[in-house]
Amino acid sequence: MSDDLQRRHKFRNTLHTWLLAAGSLALLVLCVVIVMGPDGILFALIGGGLGLFLATRASPELVLRMYRARELPEHVFEEGHRVLALIAERAGLPRVPKLYYVPSRMMNAFAVGRPEDAVVCVTDGLIRGLSLREFAAVIAHEVSHVRNGDIKVMALADIVARMTGVLSTFGMIVLALNLPAILAGSGTVPWLGILILLAAPTIGGLMQLALSRAREYDADLDAADLTGDPDGLASALMKLERAHGRRWESMVLPGNRLPDPSLLRSHPRTEDRVARLKTLQSRHDPVFAALDAPVVVGKSFIPVTRGPRRRMTGVWY
Repeated sequence: MSDDLQRRHKFRNTLHTWLLAAGSLALLVLCVVIVMGPDGILFALIGGGLGLFLATRASPELVLRMYRARELPEHVFEEGHRVLALIAERAGLPRVPKLYYVPSRMMNAFAVGRPEDAVVCVTDGLIRGLSLREFAAVIAHEVSHVRNGDIKVMALADIVARMTGVLSTFGMIVLALNLPAILAGSGTVPWLGILILLAAPTIGGLMQLALSRAREYDADLDAADLTGDPDGLASALMKLERAHGRRWESMVLPGNRLPDPSLLRSHPRTEDRVARLKTLQSRHDPVFAALDAPVVVGKSFIPVTRGPRRRMTGVWY
């Protein structure tokens, strides 16, 4: 894909992000005005700003403890540390993120923290199931999230969605308390406000999901640029799609798939992401060519995890 077309992709993704963020904030302000009046806007801004500050300044350790993640020493997984250091250098991060390990057989990766204090987590299943080339592409995707500030953007979106939901619930409670007076003829029913409050949580949730999809597209483009290897990320995404195949669906409905509306996805469809990546052309030397290491497939330097423990709430590792 030409540089001009790639810039257009980038501009469109950025525009979507700003429009969705602005729409979420406008919905919140509308709910505030309905429930608290114009004077409540200031309190909502103060509360949202404080929540965003706390969410983005909180130590990554809080999230890591939730997933029972632990740091991967460099001597245990040298290839992974070399990949992360090289990608972080290409991305211009002020500090190389720490590499953590989650003892799970699922193929997954995520990043937490800020560019100067970030952590990239990978699961045992991811290390074991991807080649070094594909692993580098996934790491580049997560580093792109860190560099682009997506963690802060999604934290803001989450706070706005939660505040919208709380205001909607509060407004409906106030309406219920005043319902006897309204029925007695002491007031009128604000039908428009009621409809807005009823629909606000759903609309806010849909915009949050759409924002997440926009940021994923952007991270894909940046990851392909960082690695110089769009096909590596496309291959990794297809492996992840196959690994996360719906086993229960295949057992209950062989040959069929349950409906999966695009509006309800936090990530774009893998087919759409791969199609975009296939149109890209490398502008840099492939990152795996600079690693001076063989491409390892299906090998993990991490001890084998034990089988899952089944509980009433689900399957846990």
